Amino acid sequence: MAKIVRSMKEFSHPAAQAKQVVDFNRCVESTVTVCRNEWKYVADVELDLDPRLPPVYCSPGEMNQVLLNLIVNAAHAIGDKLGGVTNERGKITISTRCQGDWLEIRVSDTGTGIPEAIRDRIFDPFFTTKPVGKGTGQGLAITHSIVVEKHHGTIDVETTPGKGTTFIVRIPIHDQEEEKNASDLPGGSPESVIA
Repeated sequence: MAKIVRSMKEFSHPAAQAKQVVDFNRCVESTVTVCRNEWKYVADVELDLDPRLPPVYCSPGEMNQVLLNLIVNAAHAIGDKLGGVTNERGKITISTRCQGDWLEIRVSDTGTGIPEAIRDRIFDPFFTTKPVGKGTGQGLAITHSIVVEKHHGTIDVETTPGKGTTFIVRIPIHDQEEEKNASDLPGGSPESVIA
């Protein structure tokens, strides 16, 4: 219970909207805990978090939203594939890696996969394959906006219909604009801004 309350506080803290240096693995763990009710009946979650991941300069609240959207979508895809069969479970795997100056997050599921005919529309606002009342078509559009526009990153998808999907999110570990501004200050250095 204490872990859930702590995770909810971290997830919803007002300061979490501003960019700051964070332990991104902790963001992943908090988000997985907060959205447990979405996945616990259909899937097991496996975390493969890089213990050597450096602190990441990002908006933890917005990145928690990205993770939440991807995990919820993964759980729904698995639930759709299982079709109400209660003795089977899918798997959601979340990994973090440092790739040079980039953080790479992968969210994989063993769900339905994404049909080729709609792959180029999945990030469009209001596009959804869910029944009326179940999805708004905003989750992946918001995710794309946060990753690409606000964090200057990328989001890609690998999918096989009937087998599952992996979303690959990459964001810079350090904010290049902040580092540039800091190095322009007398005696400034990137470390003085993001440490």
